[in-house]
Amino acid sequence: MELTDLEKQRIEKLRDLERRGISPYPNRVNRTHTIAEAVAVFKSVEASGEEPPSVVVTGRLRSIRTMGKISFADIEDGTGSIQLFLRLGELDDAIYEAFAQDFDLGDFVEAEGPLMRTRTGEISVLARRLRMLSKAISPLPVIKEKEVDGETVRYSSFSDVEERFRQRYADLASNPDVRQVFRTRAKVINAMRGFLDGHGFLEVETPILQPIYGGAAATPFTTHHHQLHQDLYLRISFELYLKRLLVGMYDRVYEIGRDFRNEGVSHKHNPEFTQMEFYAAYWDYRDVMDFCERMVAAIAERATGSAVITYQGNAIDLRPPWRRVTLREIAQEVTGIDYRDYPSAEALADAMRAKGLPTPADATWGHLIDKGLLGTVEPTLIQPTFVMDYPRDISPLAKTKPDDPTHVERFEFFIGGLEMGNAFTELNDPFDQEERFREMGRLYDPGDEEAHPMDEDYVRAMKYGMPPNGGFGIGVDRLVMLLADQPNIREVILFPLLREKE
Repeated sequence: MELTDLEKQRIEKLRDLERRGISPYPNRVNRTHTIAEAVAVFKSVEASGEEPPSVVVTGRLRSIRTMGKISFADIEDGTGSIQLFLRLGELDDAIYEAFAQDFDLGDFVEAEGPLMRTRTGEISVLARRLRMLSKAISPLPVIKEKEVDGETVRYSSFSDVEERFRQRYADLASNPDVRQVFRTRAKVINAMRGFLDGHGFLEVETPILQPIYGGAAATPFTTHHHQLHQDLYLRISFELYLKRLLVGMYDRVYEIGRDFRNEGVSHKHNPEFTQMEFYAAYWDYRDVMDFCERMVAAIAERATGSAVITYQGNAIDLRPPWRRVTLREIAQEVTGIDYRDYPSAEALADAMRAKGLPTPADATWGHLIDKGLLGTVEPTLIQPTFVMDYPRDISPLAKTKPDDPTHVERFEFFIGGLEMGNAFTELNDPFDQEERFREMGRLYDPGDEEAHPMDEDYVRAMKYGMPPNGGFGIGVDRLVMLLADQPNIREVILFPLLREKE
């Protein structure tokens, strides 16, 4: 790798430390307190009038201010920041000289000494010992701060936003706002897991490598097992394996994990993403709606402190009850098209083209409704909305509505103009399921990503008896986007997939 002038200078400083007998990367660390613990201890003893203790703290150098025989530095660890007060006489002369000449912003250091307040009132460590823990060769990007309308806005020195994602480590090290996004993500997942566990669901793990992919309409990634001489697929959904467990007498199961879909990349799509799916015996899609709205509100409360949030300038109330509307009603409301008036794909496509709506080529009737009409509706659904009752031909795993053989008991829910999840009253008739798989094969061209392959073992499992059940899937990344107020899925995935650099 080609070195910049600054990196070359820092390597010279590293060599100078070694000449001084100072290891730039020692094996041992002697930390006694995190910075947050040290600050809390000082405040406690200060209030009681006791003598402040001596501590050993560690962290990354964030600022250095040298003024002859006195220097100040700020260090930061994962819990907070604290000032170091360095003074000749308190600190060894050779170490003080090395600090002034060879320490840089971004270096990790260890400081030992008593806690104190400076004359300006800042809690500090009076450093009597200082060690280099890790010499930073590459300088971190500079984050500039500016007050805008009473709020602090941070500007990164990354000239190319994609570089932030390619060098996430530098992005995180430089930008506390980015670190907070991923703390929020952890809270979302913990809250989700806690809510499900608290309602009798069992967390399980199902195969990532699968001999037959299924459970969603998507193109899989294909790989090959050399020993078995067998092509395998990275899963696109957990669904078919989780429902096998209902056959095995688990009433409520869920999984949080990665799915993989070999599809386009956009502000709301990443080929590798996190999903949560659950299946509950003896529920239908209305039971799932009730549970979903309570769960999402509880997760928001736990992760952000409130079920009323702001996303991209919109105040959104996640508290139940949410709006419930059929796909037919909302499509007619937004586009002016009642798709019941156009019973064939050709007629519906003509009507959509007349309105200037997107019309996917060679699409089935249901596909036109889903991708064309609903795709137009989606950005308008800011407040939480359940859109119910989807065409049968795009929903091979859902039960048909008793009063309408052309539609199934399925809903998708939308918040902030984003599709967040999908749910069914799950099909549990093995003969109907087998025919649905065959029907998909007739409707779609070979290799069409919307086609659902026949899974004979899944049908075999159903023949042992599957209880009536409701199923649900939610994109965890999109939920984090919503709760962390981020417009791009790459902002909430630590290491998103990016195009290879030239």
